[in-house]
Amino acid sequence: MKPAVLVARAVFPETVARLRTVFEVEDNPEDRIYSAEELSRRLQGKAGAFLTASERIDAAMLDAHPQLRAVCNMAVGYNNVDVAACTARGVLVTNTPDVLTETTADFGFALMMATARRIAESEHFLRSGQWNKWAYDMFTGPDVHGATLGILGMGRIGQGVAHRGALGFGMKVIYHNRSRLPAEQEAPIGARWVDKATLLREADHLVLVLPYSAASHHAIGAAELALMKPTATLTNIARGGIVDDAALAQALRERRIAAAGLDVFEGEPKVHPDLLTVPNVVLTPHIASASVATRRAMAELAADNLIAALTGGVPPTPVNAEVLR
Repeated sequence: MKPAVLVARAVFPETVARLRTVFEVEDNPEDRIYSAEELSRRLQGKAGAFLTASERIDAAMLDAHPQLRAVCNMAVGYNNVDVAACTARGVLVTNTPDVLTETTADFGFALMMATARRIAESEHFLRSGQWNKWAYDMFTGPDVHGATLGILGMGRIGQGVAHRGALGFGMKVIYHNRSRLPAEQEAPIGARWVDKATLLREADHLVLVLPYSAASHHAIGAAELALMKPTATLTNIARGGIVDDAALAQALRERRIAAAGLDVFEGEPKVHPDLLTVPNVVLTPHIASASVATRRAMAELAADNLIAALTGGVPPTPVNAEVLR
């Protein structure tokens, strides 16, 4: 008898069809976001779960489903899963790193450029019929080329953004990370490790690419924003909750920083209402990895992990590999 699994959100039909060759699959082609109660009901009898960031697996959910053996996230982040609770119960957790690095770095750099050059703000101006003449100072913003690019969180995606800035736009790269990169990784792009306060003070364009955790919650709040240049921009392609959105909206309204570009939000898909009323912010709905090829690769990697976890194989990208041992 095939093991039963839940695919909690709509994904590529080809991925679901592949899973059906191995498992009894309950999927969600309507793409409804399940409440905790409905998710629990649908996990009854399931050995594995194919999840996205919108499904929460915590200790209580695990205790209600002791038969669950694998939780496979179609995302690089996994703050929706209590990994410690899973590990304690022998439940494998996997994610989908690497396959989205370059696409997300592309988008992060594009969002930073759109923010700096006021593309969304000027488009809204044009669409509303306000453009009636050229002006020397119309939507002027800071340059990107030759500017100082600051990166908070220098993992794979952060390094991808840094390479684009240094090699494509001649930017000076500074970064802050829990640990400094090896010299051979810093040298090709001239990256310089600095402490967090220095990063905030010196960056012309600050890009956030750090993972979300209790330690990084509101890593950028009112105090941090106060250290930034009034001409600086902030771009968040990491996770909602890393930025205090209310404090950011106030800083933008008061022009204490020049602009922000946000692809992620605290409490998403809800967006803090104050962010919707300030003109100097570019808002996108968590689409940094949204190329067709990359989303397919994420889905297939999540499927690879689920199949291996429940058929005696070795999942390619485990989060808590100690469970396998």
